[in-house]
Amino acid sequence: MDTQHTTISFIGIGVMGKSMVRNLMKKGYHVIVYTRTKEKAEEVIKEGAEWAETAAGAAKKANVIITMVGYPKDVEEVYFNKNGIIENAKNGTYLIDMTTSKPSLAKKIYEKAKEKGLHAFDAPVSGGDIGAKEGRLTIMVGGDEEAFEDVKPVLEVMGENIVLQGGASSGQHTKMCNQIAIASNMIGVCEAIVYAEKAGLDPRMVLKSIEFGAAGSWSLSNLAPRMLNEDFSPGFYVKHFIKDMTIALEAAKEMDLMTPGLELSKSLYEKLAETGEENSGTQALVKLFTS
Repeated sequence: MDTQHTTISFIGIGVMGKSMVRNLMKKGYHVIVYTRTKEKAEEVIKEGAEWAETAAGAAKKANVIITMVGYPKDVEEVYFNKNGIIENAKNGTYLIDMTTSKPSLAKKIYEKAKEKGLHAFDAPVSGGDIGAKEGRLTIMVGGDEEAFEDVKPVLEVMGENIVLQGGASSGQHTKMCNQIAIASNMIGVCEAIVYAEKAGLDPRMVLKSIEFGAAGSWSLSNLAPRMLNEDFSPGFYVKHFIKDMTIALEAAKEMDLMTPGLELSKSLYEKLAETGEENSGTQALVKLFTS
């Protein structure tokens, strides 16, 4: 899929979406952007992105449409509204939903898209604001293999670890595995940092020892330093992590799966959100352990 014959519409310009759009433009793709609040897109518009007044307008002009919105209800609206993507995309267009959303909704999008002659993928990501900025996101994909090979060059601009996990909804199920693993890990990272401080150690020196051993994790290496610097700006919002954990718990319940670590993490993050931290980064969880 070469840059000369590919027009990409990117719907949803948030913390990560902005960097992803920039990387696509740097590679030479013509990118059209739409988001409900135009101000969020102003920076990338000034840098060369074309603005669309509606999701329908964005859909009509592109042969690849990427969505990265907030919640499953937003995904549903942007895909199934009469002024949305499925009703307005051209035959043969590739639809890539990079929102972390419900696996059941991913299947619904795939089936409706197929009826319209469209190729749909669920392709949630991991890597936060840093991964988005550096084009090093992990992208977990569900969809048809042949169509996946067509869009892979576009995905490779935004990420490095790109795996087709299986059919429709496989990407979302894989992202749930990712969020389940992170959920308990974040509790451990917070407890380790606070333990180090209470024991009279320099937590930065402690990190030098433990982040490369068996305790090592992305959260320990990337978010623990932010905790220590009292940098709680969002690479990934608390409110969105709660949304993801809610989806994972619903899916786990349907499979009759026990997830006590996930349940504990969700309860702690909900407590954190109640203190007014819903728009902070997930590393703000440490505040519960130091208050």
